[in-house]
Amino acid sequence: MDTSQLERVAKAMGAKGKGILAADESNGTIKKRFDTIQVESSEKNRQAYRQLLFTTEGAEQFMSGVILYDETIRQSTDDGVPFPKYLEQNGVIPGIKVDMGAKDLPNFPGEKITEGLDGLSTRLKEYYELGARFAKWRAVIEINEILPSDYCIKANAHALARYAALCQENNIVPIVEPEVLMDGAHTLSRCREVTAKVWKIVFDELRAAKVYLPGMVLKPNMIISGKKCAQQASVDEVAKETVTLLKEYVPAEVPSIVFLSGGQSSIAATEHLNAMNKLGDLPWNLSFSYGRALQEDTLKAWAGKKENISSAKKVFLHRIECNGLATLGKYTAG
Repeated sequence: MDTSQLERVAKAMGAKGKGILAADESNGTIKKRFDTIQVESSEKNRQAYRQLLFTTEGAEQFMSGVILYDETIRQSTDDGVPFPKYLEQNGVIPGIKVDMGAKDLPNFPGEKITEGLDGLSTRLKEYYELGARFAKWRAVIEINEILPSDYCIKANAHALARYAALCQENNIVPIVEPEVLMDGAHTLSRCREVTAKVWKIVFDELRAAKVYLPGMVLKPNMIISGKKCAQQASVDEVAKETVTLLKEYVPAEVPSIVFLSGGQSSIAATEHLNAMNKLGDLPWNLSFSYGRALQEDTLKAWAGKKENISSAKKVFLHRIECNGLATLGKYTAG
């Protein structure tokens, strides 16, 4: 394990003014996104869409890294440059999603466990050769009045820690993503209660697995009201509650925290991040690792048509620049 390389990459991933584009949708997920714009999810169309995002001129100023999918890390630009190489040449760190998705947790109805540890070390070695310098593993935590169970949290935290240790052994920075979902009608305080428990157990497991904390990145949910909750918390409440909880549970050695958008609107995700960075002196870089919140408007603008590529790129550049400003607390609605 090269700790200096891990540290350098982990810091760069949360660099001020920049964030991570999550373009690691599985073929099943991107098909759902393409269905909304009535575009066939063919390998050619997926390559064309990802190329649109990666080759947007100026986006590299606000983009520290890109999370790729197994298919995407093997694809190239129309000029024949492999996507990881193209990104690297433009100062953007290539990363890779390595989990195999969330499956039903036996004997625990409504709960999920993320799979993909079998053979992971071999896959990480190949991904490193293909250019990946960081990886992502997402754990999904359902939340309501009863869920999650302690067993579900522990099982997912243990898998996250094993994955993180394997990544570091292969000189790949692990993004540790324990996502407490925002679907449902739970309150802000219920989200805080569950998230506190999740973060505590995740860091207990990371320490037990001897994961090198300065060489990892945390990708958490924000402390936010459930989508169906009648009482939606304000932007300032979300920011204050999230930062307060991070200070309580996330060690200062972790260099970068990159939030997931988790189904928030593009603008809400930017406003929340901006408000957090306005709260002043923080021990870690607070940035973003957004998928839908960066891509939704771009996808609509593109609509699968070549003649729309230029205008879609403008939409993407605008969205990623807004989030780059939010990492500095300088975003304005204007």
